[in-house]
Amino acid sequence: MARPVILLLSGPNLNLLGDREPEIYGTESLMDHVGTARERAQDKGFDLEHIQSNHEGDLIDAIHAARKRVASIVINAGALTHYSWSLHDALSAYDGPVVELHLSDPKKREPWRHLSVIEPVAISSVVGKGGAGYLEAIDIAINACSATDG
Repeated sequence: MARPVILLLSGPNLNLLGDREPEIYGTESLMDHVGTARERAQDKGFDLEHIQSNHEGDLIDAIHAARKRVASIVINAGALTHYSWSLHDALSAYDGPVVELHLSDPKKREPWRHLSVIEPVAISSVVGKGGAGYLEAIDIAINACSATDG
């Protein structure tokens, strides 16, 4: 039997983690975070797929392809969080739980970062916890999937 899948989506500029503004985002690379998340998911009986793109349409296509196929989506949309209503709409059309994730806390940063268009379609938002947020977001996604199985 196939294991359920969690899709981890990473938005623009997250490929620069570890180099870009380490005082805000830390020194771990995106692949470090993905590896940690994948290990947690596998330990709990899930597979993890990861897609990073600097292009909004690629992320939307991934969400469309996830419909009726993956158990949950965890998304760090980067700056798209604050204005991509098309990403919001794609996530609202997805049929499973969505968890929003940010390394920093956008609401404690520049005013333009305070609005999240992802938050209204997410069951939970994990913010400001650095790399540990990846583990928490995966746990929330898995627990939400387990709650809907019963």
